[in-house]
Amino acid sequence: MRRRLAHCVAGQRASDPTTIALMRGDHSLVPGGAPPATALTPAAVLVPLVIRPEGLSVLLTQRTQHLAAHAGQISFPGGREETTDRDSVEAALRETEEEVGLPRDHVEVIGRLDTYVTSTGFEVTPVVGLVRAPYPLKLDPFEVAEVFEVPLAFILDPANRERHSREIKGRHRTFYVLPYRHRYIWGATAGMLVNLAEVLAS
Repeated sequence: MRRRLAHCVAGQRASDPTTIALMRGDHSLVPGGAPPATALTPAAVLVPLVIRPEGLSVLLTQRTQHLAAHAGQISFPGGREETTDRDSVEAALRETEEEVGLPRDHVEVIGRLDTYVTSTGFEVTPVVGLVRAPYPLKLDPFEVAEVFEVPLAFILDPANRERHSREIKGRHRTFYVLPYRHRYIWGATAGMLVNLAEVLAS
């Protein structure tokens, strides 16, 4: 796993439209789809792989319902990069500590996934880290309603992966969905989980 994920720990940001269009993102599942025409905002998330005796699992968050963007959705801990962040890794670890209280010294960064461009205009770097259980958490009640884990084996199984389409704010969108128990994991989070599964299955 370390070997497969360590191809790049901190990637550079793309600036030209041609490179951005070739990136993984909300647009890449739609034939002829294009990324947002506006300038992209750099962001980073942590993909926490929790080490448990029964196997690895992925830690995810449920966002609170009152947020202006992505309310109630399932996501990785993370957010926009700040000018004070040294790189995407530091941004992901800082945001994770702020959102769920997971100290950075509990995370062993082992690599990253493909940069993901969202329809809302973010250029997201998914940083993958190992977390040994048990681990301390302190949720930011404004942003995070709860956290939960999904077995990595569930994510790796292609049978648990669906493609859905719908009209969202006047635009036709196609996206991955991973229904897990009563949870509906979709959009950018599901897209990054599919990327994780592809990397580990390669």
